[in-house]
Amino acid sequence: MSLTKINLWDIVKKQFRFKLKSYRGMFTSLMILQIIGILFSLGGEGGGGGGSDTFSYDMRNYSGNIILAFMMIWAFISAIVVTTQAYRFDDYAFVANRLSSHLANILFLGWASVIGGVTFLLASQSLKLSVLFLQEREFIESQRLSTLQMAEGLAGTILYLFLFTALGYLVGILVQRSRIFIIILPALFFGSLFVNAFFASEPTLLIDVGQIFVREASFLLFLFKAVSSSIIAFGFAIWISNSLEVRK
Repeated sequence: MSLTKINLWDIVKKQFRFKLKSYRGMFTSLMILQIIGILFSLGGEGGGGGGSDTFSYDMRNYSGNIILAFMMIWAFISAIVVTTQAYRFDDYAFVANRLSSHLANILFLGWASVIGGVTFLLASQSLKLSVLFLQEREFIESQRLSTLQMAEGLAGTILYLFLFTALGYLVGILVQRSRIFIIILPALFFGSLFVNAFFASEPTLLIDVGQIFVREASFLLFLFKAVSSSIIAFGFAIWISNSLEVRK
């Protein structure tokens, strides 16, 4: 009989540290996608222009929306990768169970979301500098944000990324549960678009769902929605994983 008492959180911390060292490639892919997002953003996002016989002007809008879109895709795919069999078998190096593995994964994805949020701010500033030095603009106006607005923007970015990791984690667990979900999930996704476009003349279903988060004026309500949705997605994924086969 062993006299060593095994503590769940001690195991989770060890697994979390192990994942930080082992999954460094995810952060490399994050930086690459951010660079790609900056390059795509250099063209601007709409604008206008005009002039007369004596002068003309061209106006373009620049933002980090494209960079954020790439990062959301990164968060979604990274969470799916974490659920794959090869990554799950890494946890067998520890005396662990599924709960500790899930908690360590959630901590890692949460930390990855924080890193993504911080680097997004840096990438947005890099975009401004790139526009300043690479684009021939005689006048550039930048929106000034207060400290509170910047803090809310950082927290909002982290919450968006964490929400997408939760959705990706759920999708990954569903696929691990049954390979048929590789067909069912895309079919439901595109099928809902076609059905919605048929009845509403345009595919607005995903836009309407997204507006629940995007158009929320209160940051506290947005925080509640994002955290609640993430908890539900992670909780459902943990519940589904209980039926997965153990390693032989």
